[in-house]
Amino acid sequence: METIIMDGKGLAKKMQDQMKEQVAALTAEGKTPGLCVILVGEDKASQVYVRNKEKQSEAMGMNSRVVRLAADISETDLLAEVEKQNQDDSMHGILVQLPLPKHIDEQKVLRAIRYEKDVDGFHPMNVGNFFLGNESALPCTPYGIMKILEEYNIELEGKKALVIGRSNIVGKPMSIMLMNENATVTIAHSRTKNLKELAKEADILVAAIGRGHFVTADFIKEGAVVIDVGMNRSAEGKLIGDVDTAGAMGIASHITPVPGGVGPMTITMLLQQTIDKAK
Repeated sequence: METIIMDGKGLAKKMQDQMKEQVAALTAEGKTPGLCVILVGEDKASQVYVRNKEKQSEAMGMNSRVVRLAADISETDLLAEVEKQNQDDSMHGILVQLPLPKHIDEQKVLRAIRYEKDVDGFHPMNVGNFFLGNESALPCTPYGIMKILEEYNIELEGKKALVIGRSNIVGKPMSIMLMNENATVTIAHSRTKNLKELAKEADILVAAIGRGHFVTADFIKEGAVVIDVGMNRSAEGKLIGDVDTAGAMGIASHITPVPGGVGPMTITMLLQQTIDKAK
């Protein structure tokens, strides 16, 4: 079987080209979409993510703002900065880059963002609305995955889907989005028994467990669609996913690569949701 590589990077570029036109139209109306990213501390991975968001939002023609704060900032001062951005009408989206230093309550900070400006889909109001099927901001990674599945005309109705991972950011919302498209969904995690056997039954397999090459060829059903959410480093320092992509070739019908699969779509959906807030 020939395995089709699902090009998230290419889809992201196509969508961002269309988004530039949306931004230009809004700017002509005096409503340039604004995204504020708040970065606390010197975490290297967070710095890279924030730089990418800043670069791509600027490339869209958006109003991009990055607020860089010291790692020892007090929770009170951070909350005051969030409120300052809440009050700024030129900022349509606010994102606090996680993780935060240990002395700060992440949930308290996420709740402090006005839910109308939450473009990550993490505010409890948006989580609740999403769960109930109401209009809301959506978690960007699963939202991006759904766009990839749509682009490649992957049929979900009636299919068996297995999501490996139960995080609030990916696993849980991913399962709901698949269920909303009438897939029959199972959530698995590190404590799941007979995980390999469960995976072998899945028509759609989403790996979001955070362990490099955890999903090997013997997990994958012939013809399954495999979505690799993992971002890990091998012993040699190479960026790898949760799935052994080379082993999956010839077994899976479709697979997302790492890098160039899910990652570019996460930022793209963040930018799209910011643009939507400005409309």
